[in-house]
Amino acid sequence: MIITEPASAKVNLFLHVGIRRADGFHPLQSLAVFTEVGDVLRAEAAPRLSLVLDGPFAAGLQAENDNLVLRAARALAAEARTLAGAAVTLTKNLPVASGIGGGSADAAAALRALRRLWKLEIGDAALLEIAAMLGSDVPVCVPSASATMEGRGEILTPAPLPRLPILLVNPGVAVPTRDVFAALKTRSGADLALPRDGFADAAALLHFLNLTRNDLEAPARALQPVIGTVLDALAALPGVRLARMSGSGATCFALFDDDAACASGAASLQAAHPGWWVAPSFTR
Repeated sequence: MIITEPASAKVNLFLHVGIRRADGFHPLQSLAVFTEVGDVLRAEAAPRLSLVLDGPFAAGLQAENDNLVLRAARALAAEARTLAGAAVTLTKNLPVASGIGGGSADAAAALRALRRLWKLEIGDAALLEIAAMLGSDVPVCVPSASATMEGRGEILTPAPLPRLPILLVNPGVAVPTRDVFAALKTRSGADLALPRDGFADAAALLHFLNLTRNDLEAPARALQPVIGTVLDALAALPGVRLARMSGSGATCFALFDDDAACASGAASLQAAHPGWWVAPSFTR
């Protein structure tokens, strides 16, 4: 039996950051959505735990001694007190360290897949606790459903959203998260009144988003000015309703009026910038 789990790209539609806490984490507020674009994780029974990487961005992870997928697997096995193994294959379709939760989504997919493969009686709440130990972005990736994020990212509230066409673009540059936080000068804080019932339609969502921003966008652009080039290119496309950076970058996104405009914009950018990663999708 082979268990297959998608590891969908996570997009922060906004991200507000507060003053660093005593434990070293920054309080934050965000609205995260997931797309049909993502990595794919497959797991099957095996005597030992192993991981094989393939896909267009696999090379970016080859040098890692302790991949987050393996850490997730070991944490789950320890919680379940099982010695079961698994042969895991991760198809890496998302750029590495790009602000769209690729590694976190991969870890969450491993937790879901191995719970099924090993037939573990571990509930969703316990799975989220394991996820929180692995990283601030991992819990929201376990259900992979739109939600507001608070605390350091582990406090989640479901936020139903309308389906929106979204275009993801990464210019192929690295922006280490720690460097972005180190360069952060202006913070919105983490006390915005968040909607608790989701959004009835795209107009309501966009009205709310216009009151927000991504606090990490300015420092990321200072470190990698090409991010500004991407944002300007996205904002100039016909039918764009919002263009912004996701997470700590360098992936940027644009929300569109309709699928046709999104597809046309993707084709235009791919032709003009063949070195960029360009992925049209939709929120879910």
